[in-house]
Amino acid sequence: MSYNEEVGERLRSIRRQRGFSLQDVQRISEGEFKAAVLGAYERGERSLSVPRLHRLAGYYGVPVVQLLPPDSAAMVIDPDRETVTIDLERLGTLDGPEGDMIERFLSSIQMERQDFNGKVLTVRRDDLRLLSRLIGESDEFADRIDEVRISLRP
Repeated sequence: MSYNEEVGERLRSIRRQRGFSLQDVQRISEGEFKAAVLGAYERGERSLSVPRLHRLAGYYGVPVVQLLPPDSAAMVIDPDRETVTIDLERLGTLDGPEGDMIERFLSSIQMERQDFNGKVLTVRRDDLRLLSRLIGESDEFADRIDEVRISLRP
């Protein structure tokens, strides 16, 4: 896959995470980014200049680096770590002090990662163990996490 195609995949992914259609971006950018041209960027058929990439990041409300593909050499996946996927939409239904703490903790992970999905968040099992200790390892905590968990992936 070419670098332009990798950038295009990131552009499409972020646009969709933000809930924008190609036409929405054209409208939001007041015609600066035509839907057809943006589609060509997303298919890797055209290259973006750095200034245009910067402006597009501004319309998406993300740092420019988020529109670039990650350096695969810098990504290390530890197969021994379990992850838990949390449904962020259901997270909003939790109430009480434990619910507030869970929400703040997961929000801080989102901000640190610059995760713009807003629907789900995958965290390490160790992160939930830490949160459990902060709350006091109550059975209520486990029940509340189960309420918003989607799946456990080893």
